Formats: sequence, C-alpha cells, structure tokens
Amino acid sequence: MKTLKINIGSIPAVIWGEKSDKVYIFVHGKMSCKESAGLFAKIAEEKGYQTISFDLPAHGERQGEKRKCDIWNGKEDLKEVGDYVFSKWERISLFGSSLGAFFSLHAYRDRKFENCLFQSPILDMEYLIHQMFIWFDVSEPILEEKREIETPVDILSWDYYTFVKENPIVKWNVPTHILYGLKDNLQSLKVIEDFTKKFCSVITVSENSEHPFMDESDAPVVENWMRANI
Repeated sequence: MKTLKINIGSIPAVIWGEKSDKVYIFVHGKMSCKESAGLFAKIAEEKGYQTISFDLPAHGERQGEKRKCDIWNGKEDLKEVGDYVFSKWERISLFGSSLGAFFSLHAYRDRKFENCLFQSPILDMEYLIHQMFIWFDVSEPILEEKREIETPVDILSWDYYTFVKENPIVKWNVPTHILYGLKDNLQSLKVIEDFTKKFCSVITVSENSEHPFMDESDAPVVENWMRANI
C-alpha cells in the first residue's frame, strides 16, 4: 500500500493510499501510534478514500517529548491537522479510537465531516474519572487538595477534571457509527446509549469484547464493522 510520511508543523503523520479527493482523518488512542491505521487505511482505500494518521503528543515518534497527551495539547494538534486536511481534500471523514474520539469531539465539533467512526470511544470523561476515583480510592476533595495523583492507569489531574466538568459534549452533528465492547470498563453501555440518543449515532455492540478489542476473536468484529460503515 502506498504511504507518504510527512510532518504537519511538528506533528509526524502518514498519508495512506492512492490520491483521492476523499480522506479519513484517523485519530489513534492512548498507547498507540499513527501506524495503527494500517487495516483501516486498507479498507478505506478499497472504497476510494485516502487516510491520514498522526502521532498524538508523547506517542509514536513523539515519545519522550515534554508535551503531555492531555485535552489542551490534543485539541491543539487535532486542530492543526484538521486545518491541513481541510485545505488539501474536498471530502473529509473521521475515525477516532478511545481517547482519540474524546479529543475529536472537542476539537472538531464545528467541522463538517461526511461520516464518522468511533471505536471504543471515551464519550464521557467525567464518568471515567469517577471510575478511577473508585478504583484507586480517591475523592474529589483529595484531588483538589493534591492537584495531581499518579495512578497505575494515568495521572489524575484537578485541572483536567475541572475542564471536563465545565465542558461537556453538547454539540456533534456528524453521522456517527460506534463500535462498543460490552466488557469495556472505561465507559458504560448507558454512557454510549445516552450519546446516541442525543446525537446522530448508531451503535454496534460486541458482547464479548473489552475496551482494546485486542483478542483474536475481536479482529473480524472490527474489520466487519469498518467495512460496513466506512
């Protein structure tokens, strides 16, 4: 498959596929990288699309950089990538995985995408932070006092928590297809269903899948969902 490595400002990116006026922006999740777009890009090319993927802060080629992979830096990078893509292609769609979906909902709420696919999306970050409170015996007053608390999952930040509470997702006008694993412990089925009721979304539930969709049995589930909705 044809690939072209580029830099969008200081952001390493890959353009996948033969030249087309149609493209998907691929936003990976935590602990992933731009190269994880391979399967998606292959299917997208079969349907006439190019794909552009890029490394989020502190991921892929950007590991070791000082910028944190938080909502502020994530939004900034997604907006820079979005400006580039919307200046080069005529028809733009979006794929977001996990944390990448959360960043997309904030960075791209005013963008006009033709289509959107979210795999295991973080749609309600406040819900996830409250789950972490339970898992690691943290309370809101404790977090406010300490400002940051390191956990085995991630650093709990008072500033991040405050941003999340003050900036709920209230706008998303893109036709969206969601793949959700029923054993996902980061977002509940109710969170996903609440989102689909508010916004133009269709949910596919995989009963035996966890958040990462990394088991051998998950591969055909993900591929079939992509083929049906790209």
